[in-house]
Amino acid sequence: MKNSLDVITFGESMVLFSPGDKGPLRHVHNFTKSIAGAESNVAIALSRLGHSVGWFSKIGDDEFGRYIKFMVRGEGVDVSRTIIDKEHQTGLLFKELFEHVNPNVYYYRKNSAASFLQPADLDLEYIKSAKILHITGITPAISQSAKETVLEAIKIAKQNGITVSFDPNIRLKLWSLEEAKETILEICNHVDILFPGIDESEILLGDTDPQEIFKAFHGMGISEIALKLGKKGCMVSDGKVTEFVPGYIVEHLEDTVGAGDGFAAGYLSSRLKGLSIQEAGDFANGVGAMATLVRGDSEGFPTYQQLLAFTGKIDSIDR
Repeated sequence: MKNSLDVITFGESMVLFSPGDKGPLRHVHNFTKSIAGAESNVAIALSRLGHSVGWFSKIGDDEFGRYIKFMVRGEGVDVSRTIIDKEHQTGLLFKELFEHVNPNVYYYRKNSAASFLQPADLDLEYIKSAKILHITGITPAISQSAKETVLEAIKIAKQNGITVSFDPNIRLKLWSLEEAKETILEICNHVDILFPGIDESEILLGDTDPQEIFKAFHGMGISEIALKLGKKGCMVSDGKVTEFVPGYIVEHLEDTVGAGDGFAAGYLSSRLKGLSIQEAGDFANGVGAMATLVRGDSEGFPTYQQLLAFTGKIDSIDR
């Protein structure tokens, strides 16, 4: 079973209710239903790009949990290690939209099934079957047992020569700044590929100078860093080469949520294909940009052919 999957990831996915209209939720009466979760977003994006991917979590024994499993499996992602929790419910979240600003997000995830993830839920052989284990800073934020599960999964990966990929994904609605900083920096000491944002780097390191950020993270033993710079693009570094990679212009932005997850997927996909870190940064920017063109967390993620056309690598044939 060794390396039968390109990437395995895990963490909480929730049912997302997006408003049909802009404005305060008290005045909104129509919602559309979809799924949300950083790790399942990355899994879906990688699957669309042609990779074999596994995602697992704990979900409630309810219609929302069944819906999440159905949707992720429908994207070609292996969900065979997902656990049904008969005692706790699946988490929910609601978006609130306003013109020209990022949406507000309201979580209803306290004591959700996923927050009861624990190290005993990990399938050792399953994790060992991956080339890359991808984790985010959201999972350790949802509970102490989930944090312990992340640390144990990293330990298993490192003991078995599996690359560990990490997106800090700092969510201060879920934990304190102090705990977030301490935990995420602890995890960084065991990571091979890191996807920090420039704002996250300031929180973690107190610095916004890319060269100083790279120096600090490489000093923790991290091999590759793709520093997200928003619409400007990204900077990539492997300790030898450091390069700025410009982003793609998006004329009509629909929804920024999921762009960072798409970025990570684009980078990992490229590295799995043997491309350079500069090429990986370019494709990461492309997937991230395409994610913003469509409303929803994962709906805008492209296939590999669509990504090649969007980034100008091949000509697009419309009809």
